[in-house]
Amino acid sequence: MFFYIIRRVLFIPITLFGISLIVFSMIGMLSPYQRLATFINNPDRLKSENVDQLISMYGLDDPIIVQYGRWLKNLIQGNLGWSYVGKAPVLQAILQRFPYTLELTLFSAIPIILIGTWMGILSALHHNRSLDHSLRIFAVVGWSFPDFVFGLFILMIFYSTLGLFPPGNLSLWAESIVKSSSFKSFTGMTTIDALLNGRLDIFIDALRHLIGPVLTLTYVELAYILRITRSSMLDVLQRDYVRTARAKGLDERVVINKHAKRNAMIPVATVSGQTIVGLMAGTVIVEAIFNRTGLGSFLALAAQQLDYASILGGTLFFGIILIIGNLFVDISYAYIDPRVRLD
Repeated sequence: MFFYIIRRVLFIPITLFGISLIVFSMIGMLSPYQRLATFINNPDRLKSENVDQLISMYGLDDPIIVQYGRWLKNLIQGNLGWSYVGKAPVLQAILQRFPYTLELTLFSAIPIILIGTWMGILSALHHNRSLDHSLRIFAVVGWSFPDFVFGLFILMIFYSTLGLFPPGNLSLWAESIVKSSSFKSFTGMTTIDALLNGRLDIFIDALRHLIGPVLTLTYVELAYILRITRSSMLDVLQRDYVRTARAKGLDERVVINKHAKRNAMIPVATVSGQTIVGLMAGTVIVEAIFNRTGLGSFLALAAQQLDYASILGGTLFFGIILIIGNLFVDISYAYIDPRVRLD
């Protein structure tokens, strides 16, 4: 297991190098005048100073290899340029908003995996019965809904009509407390920080604002996990070792839990890990719909205002998160199925 993890970790620098090439290629497609905007934190300088001199000063007319080396050096130092949208350095703007997106992702991932796998197993154990048909319809409907359509539906029904699950991160009264000096930020995630500060009222208010976007992300992705789990469980239940266990007279619960479930979880573990990582991409639309201050809505606003530095920095950041997430998926996959370690 140790050597398997080492092999996977050694691939990370190569993958990061590939991502850096892709992101820099995206930068290279911009004109020097557009790239200049990623270095200037005061737009008035573009009006008062000679733009060609600024391009030469920042080396934007140098050979592409020289520019890539300089950009890579800045990247290692954490300098990704200036964000007009965040009114701060890009890395600082991303790290300020990432905890909100991580909070939304974690609260969505838990019900997606637990409820999705439970419903998938339940559907497989009641194959071709009324419960199975109902869950399959539930999955098809959920998988057919785009995130933004279901998000607008949730917003219209639960908030506009019933007055429940308001958009945003917090109510005004809670936000004023969180921004005060008396409230200490430990993780940047409001729910956890509220509990650590002993503010149950702020925790409940944060949960109320999370329910809408969590429901949106959960239903769509849960339907996918349900389908994968059902399909995998049905396949395992037809295997010889399961039939042998039943022929020995073992209790059905022992057959399901000890022999069938663990093997059925192998493809589900891979898909679940990829789904959790993919949830962060889904937050771009969901956070914009529910007016949440997170990394997704930040990048959506940056795209609208053509904030190139923020867009490219966010792309690179999401790429790194994807690599780390896939590493954990590979490790969990090898833990569940030891045969993978020998590949």
